[in-house]
Amino acid sequence: MIKLKTLIELYKDARNIMKKDPASRNVLEVIILYPGFHILVFHSFAHFLYKHKLLFLARLVSQIGRFFTGIEIHPGAKIGKKIYLLTMEWEL
Repeated sequence: MIKLKTLIELYKDARNIMKKDPASRNVLEVIILYPGFHILVFHSFAHFLYKHKLLFLARLVSQIGRFFTGIEIHPGAKIGKKIYLLTMEWEL
């Protein structure tokens, strides 16, 4: 389902977040604790579904990601390399 290349890209994104955020101490912390990284994982799966014309499922995965992280990325969006999502708070 998710290719090894996608997992490598997600790891590179986690390393990039770690390098750009002075509060992060290691990649594992970013992978486990950072909602900006979590939404990239949700988005990669949602984007896969979107590309395969499973639009409802893609949107559902996107909304589940939004529920857990407070960040919404449309499944059809193409995200460039070395993105850094800094999220500080949810809207109330």
